[in-house]
Amino acid sequence: MSLKTLVRYWQTVRYLRPVQLYGRLWFRLNKPVPDLRAAPMLRGAVGVWKGCSRPSSMRDAATFQFLGVERTIASAADWNRGDWPKLWLYNAHYFDDLLASSPKARTAWHTSLVTRWITENPPGLGNGWEPYPSSLRIVNWVKWALSGHALDDAATQSLVVQVRFLRKRLEIHLLGNHLWANAKALLFAGAFFDGDEAAAWHAKGLALLRHELEEQILADGGHFERSPMYHAIVLEDILDLVQLAAIYPGLFLEADVGRWRAVAERMLHWLRVMSHPDGAIAFFNDAAFDIAPDTAALDDYARVLDIAVANTALNDIEALVESGYVRLQAGVAVLIVDVAAIGPDYLPGHAHADTLSFELSLDQRRVLVNGGTSTYEATSERLHQRRTAMHNTVLVDGVDSSEVWGSFRVARRARPFDVHWGQTGNTLWVEAAHDGYQRLPGAVIHRRRWELHVAGLRVTDTLTGRFQTAVAHFRLAPDLSPMASGKVIAEAPDERQLQWRSRGQTGTTVMPSTWHPRFGVSESCRVLALSFTGPTLETEFLWS
Repeated sequence: MSLKTLVRYWQTVRYLRPVQLYGRLWFRLNKPVPDLRAAPMLRGAVGVWKGCSRPSSMRDAATFQFLGVERTIASAADWNRGDWPKLWLYNAHYFDDLLASSPKARTAWHTSLVTRWITENPPGLGNGWEPYPSSLRIVNWVKWALSGHALDDAATQSLVVQVRFLRKRLEIHLLGNHLWANAKALLFAGAFFDGDEAAAWHAKGLALLRHELEEQILADGGHFERSPMYHAIVLEDILDLVQLAAIYPGLFLEADVGRWRAVAERMLHWLRVMSHPDGAIAFFNDAAFDIAPDTAALDDYARVLDIAVANTALNDIEALVESGYVRLQAGVAVLIVDVAAIGPDYLPGHAHADTLSFELSLDQRRVLVNGGTSTYEATSERLHQRRTAMHNTVLVDGVDSSEVWGSFRVARRARPFDVHWGQTGNTLWVEAAHDGYQRLPGAVIHRRRWELHVAGLRVTDTLTGRFQTAVAHFRLAPDLSPMASGKVIAEAPDERQLQWRSRGQTGTTVMPSTWHPRFGVSESCRVLALSFTGPTLETEFLWS
């Protein structure tokens, strides 16, 4: 192993918490035996589960579409195929379709699928018994039962065995959204079943959730991994907890339920700030459409639970201070900028090297976009999508601002500083710097200032220190083509006129590239790449 590789490993591992290190060893060595004892009694519930709307993934009783790919699980072996992506297989084990839109039309499919899963996935064996898919499936089976589909004896018994096995396999080595999902599953099982064993699950799940809620939800309402997609996933989880408490009155303390409601309100506001005028999330860190419920679905779900959803316009400047994002709005333009840490130091798995990147919408249309996320597989494409050049920011000497590697690793990472925002006359502005390039021989600091007004956006990049090359990337949404002449051509003739101009560039390149709005999806787009060797580059985008 080379010295460079050793340094990269050290720069990755040194941020981990001790529990992640010894927890990984414990998780590898701990091989619990499934507990097949009879299931406890069910607890009496009040009302019927009302879930958050989501599209169906089932095409027939054995065919599913996940991550943009349709496959048929025709035999028991297909649940664990080595030639299919693990994330696709995980989705098959989640059973999300039980709660998808119009479930009554698929009741026979669902009942058959539950029976098949029990028969074809023996206790403790295969992908389906890993903690994360187990956690999501346990919750979905409980929700399905609470929505009027009684579990038969075999399904009830299997559910209990799954919970017992999960309890012995909590993902303390991963923490974050994985441990959160484990805790939620224990809490749902502890409410669904009655007796001493269920009470122990309830107590453990609640204790973990209380701790993780404090850890994972920032004061501004954002999820600490700084991914709008994972924020939406956890927001749905918290809304689920509020509904669970309503279905089992008296089982939860009013203080806990009140806290969940308050956190949900803050998270709903955060999601509004981090959504474009088209109603969908911005792409910072791992983010894509159709993985989490969209903003409108979460708003509707919150209203069902009598949680306040704001209907007033956002302020012209919305600063999510703890998360590190700022949203500016001037006329038809919405700008969302990333002045954030890449995520928790000990948990950067969903981080991209996107510091000081941004996205821009005009009217209801995205104009400048980050690259998005289409895969978690350990491939060159996964690494490519995490790299700085896939985001609207500056690449110095061909080096990523944060040292992303593998599928979910980060070694040295950029840290923003000198973050400010305000309004001068009719212009809204944000400015910040980051130190991600100080590890280069020339100890470079990147500073950026955004100035937004009703007719345009000015982006000023300043580099201090020595460097050989610097390139600012501006990724246009599909159907928009930047021209070296300074125009942006829209395929639709009625699109708003857009132009660009720059001062300080030594070279202009229009490059073909890709945008990844969904898993399994790659759309062609173009990137305006502006090279500069002097200390400052000023780029303007103007619209009529």
